[in-house]
Amino acid sequence: MTQSIGLSLKNIKKSYGKTQVLHGIDLEIKLGEFVVFVGPSGCGKSTLLRMIAGLEDITSGDLCIEGANVNNIPSAMRGIAMVFQTYALYPHMTVYDNMAFAMRIAKEDKKTIDERVTTAAEMLQLTEYLHRLPKALSGGQRQRVAIGRAIVRNPKVFLFDEPLSNLDASLRVKTRIEIANLKETMQQTTMIYVTHDQVEAMTLADRIVVLSAGKIEQVGTPLELYSKPKNLFVAQFIGSPAMNVFPVELVKAGETTQIKTPNGHQFTIPINSSADIEGQDLTVGVRPEDFRLADESNCMLSGKIIFIESLGEVTLLHLNCSDSKEPLVVKLPGIISKNKGEMIYLKTDEQKTHLFNQDGLSLLYS
Repeated sequence: MTQSIGLSLKNIKKSYGKTQVLHGIDLEIKLGEFVVFVGPSGCGKSTLLRMIAGLEDITSGDLCIEGANVNNIPSAMRGIAMVFQTYALYPHMTVYDNMAFAMRIAKEDKKTIDERVTTAAEMLQLTEYLHRLPKALSGGQRQRVAIGRAIVRNPKVFLFDEPLSNLDASLRVKTRIEIANLKETMQQTTMIYVTHDQVEAMTLADRIVVLSAGKIEQVGTPLELYSKPKNLFVAQFIGSPAMNVFPVELVKAGETTQIKTPNGHQFTIPINSSADIEGQDLTVGVRPEDFRLADESNCMLSGKIIFIESLGEVTLLHLNCSDSKEPLVVKLPGIISKNKGEMIYLKTDEQKTHLFNQDGLSLLYS
């Protein structure tokens, strides 16, 4: 049985005067799917979320929720609940009253209100705080109240706008786990989550939508975007530290294309047989965690260590490599005994090497 569509965006555009912010967004989100929007600041991810919520007008295109066009439907009538970056709680109301407020406005009966608030409080471990004021809660607890206030409305679509950005590191981890558990509990509710935090995106999402300059660059599962990026932007945006890139020379084109690295190391890559790469400037990408230490005789690249980050479980080595515009970053497991200024030699498996043409498009996964 085909899973029904929870949310559909068809050629959605947004302009402020003559400035176009979103350039024709096409996206279908399945009912009950958890989708995360990621991208650099100014890419349009929060604007897109606010358009779905009805807080921003749609310049052109069609927005449908469970098959019904909602372009001209007010925000309150769309069956949407939103959790903001700021908690936006009423400071003079208890946790219970904050969570119950929207239902009271909607004139729900007291029994229904009490059942929904009690259930949401148990789900979010807030039962013992129901009679406290927001000022008596921690940041993480306040954010859970904001989430609970949205849950009790039984929305069709749940929107999160960077809900964890105001929390410290340990609270972010804790609340992220709670949101993941919420996702399992509310399987028929479509969820859209905006974040700049890759860990949140990779651990929470069924699919990730990568945006840049008002356009979708790629949509896929977290591991698809990590393993098979379609272009250089996605390759460097997904993954932390970012993918290393450096120029290579074409030796022989064909289905098993031969390339040569700056160190003169040659290897073959099976690329799209229809790709015309003769005379193009090619770029290889290697993730920091895919490098291994090598000898000078069989290395792919070499560089001098300019900075060392010893994190215990991993060591990050920043290298000055003359053939790369940016310092190369190497991520090695455990504690590595290396010194600043030392020259090291690197290699990687050919299967973990990415190749891009001069337009930044992948020659392996396009």
